[in-house]
Amino acid sequence: MSTAIKPNHIGRKISRIRELKDMKQEALAQALGTNQQSISAMENSETIEDEKLLQVAKALGVSPEAIKNFTEENMINYFNSFYDNSSTQGNSFNQGMYATFNPLDKVIELYERLVQAEKEKNEYLEKLLKDK
Repeated sequence: MSTAIKPNHIGRKISRIRELKDMKQEALAQALGTNQQSISAMENSETIEDEKLLQVAKALGVSPEAIKNFTEENMINYFNSFYDNSSTQGNSFNQGMYATFNPLDKVIELYERLVQAEKEKNEYLEKLLKDK
């Protein structure tokens, strides 16, 4: 049995959380105002700047601590807590809190933000045309 400790690979954790939320790299990229290639590069990085981690966490709908402390075991415990509320075992991922949102609501929210951004872009372009 090896005593070597696995590195805390933040990029893989971000990738796994994104996959669990059924989100594609393109969707995360759009939420962060970047491109898919930069998301791919970030997910292959072992470390990430705290400010960027905060932005990613917000886009994924989790806390930065949830990303830092993410493990597959914690995810299993988290989802099992929905079926076994008698468990008092705490873990660093859910800290006794339960999801109170519907993932579809998050998709709708993202879609509405995208529609609003397109409206603003159209208004800006119309203003530019009127000025000429």
